[in-house]
Amino acid sequence: MTVTGIKSRTALAESAGRTGIGLFLTLFALLCIFPFFYVLTFSITPYSEYLKNPTSFIPHSPNLDAYRELLNFPLIYSGYRNTIVVTLAGTLLNLFLLLISGYPLSKRDLKGRNFILGLITFTMFFNGGLIPNYYLIRSLHMLNSLWSLFIPTAISAWNLILMKNFIATIPKSLEEAAIIDGANEIGILFRVIIPLSKPAIATFTLFHAVEHWNTFFYAIIYISKRSLWPMMLILREMVVEDSAGMASAANDVGMDDMFISPFTLKMAIIIITIIPILCVYPFLQKFFMKGMLVGGIKG
Repeated sequence: MTVTGIKSRTALAESAGRTGIGLFLTLFALLCIFPFFYVLTFSITPYSEYLKNPTSFIPHSPNLDAYRELLNFPLIYSGYRNTIVVTLAGTLLNLFLLLISGYPLSKRDLKGRNFILGLITFTMFFNGGLIPNYYLIRSLHMLNSLWSLFIPTAISAWNLILMKNFIATIPKSLEEAAIIDGANEIGILFRVIIPLSKPAIATFTLFHAVEHWNTFFYAIIYISKRSLWPMMLILREMVVEDSAGMASAANDVGMDDMFISPFTLKMAIIIITIIPILCVYPFLQKFFMKGMLVGGIKG
């Protein structure tokens, strides 16, 4: 067999491999998109039309009645407000603590560094448990307070280690040049470390924002006032508890009858809940992969 023939067959095999991978990824992407498309379609499909043909994903008479109906629920507005406050405050607190903790821990000559890292690692495997945490929050008078939704998760040991590893990859010569220019440690952090840590900051912003937006477990435990519920608890009441949740929501606005099917309302509130956080991804995507890859380097 000639060299040309071998190269041709190799190129053909590579092309077939790329095509196969492309088809697989396309199929996987469609499978990921399908649930969202399903929910979006039936949130604008009249329920009577859905009953006639539940397998049709193209509504013949689309409308936004379910969304208009949801706008009459005051819990939607309070839920959005609470979720936005928790997401913004919690994410800013997470990033602040990650940066001011990860920077000194990235220095190998820090006294007691290994001991501190050992304590941090210990918390990844052992904790006080649910009941001690509840008593702690109660003793701090944070029950029925939005503080309880992000203070207990103010810093993640795993994310702190990743941030420390990322900062450790920044050349020390840049810090030395800043010291020569008269900068102190705070100046180095804000003028050198933070600008060069944008990929990691964007990655952890995305992680923590999604975590706080989807806050659910702590809200069930620490929040009993409906006016302080985040969106996920409202979503749970209207979707999981089915007709009981719908009736409760109707009572909140003094409505005796629901003019929109509970099924359609479920689809609509799911869309309302997830759309805002989905809008964050396009702005952080270009930093996401770089931040994750570099953060995984041992430092």
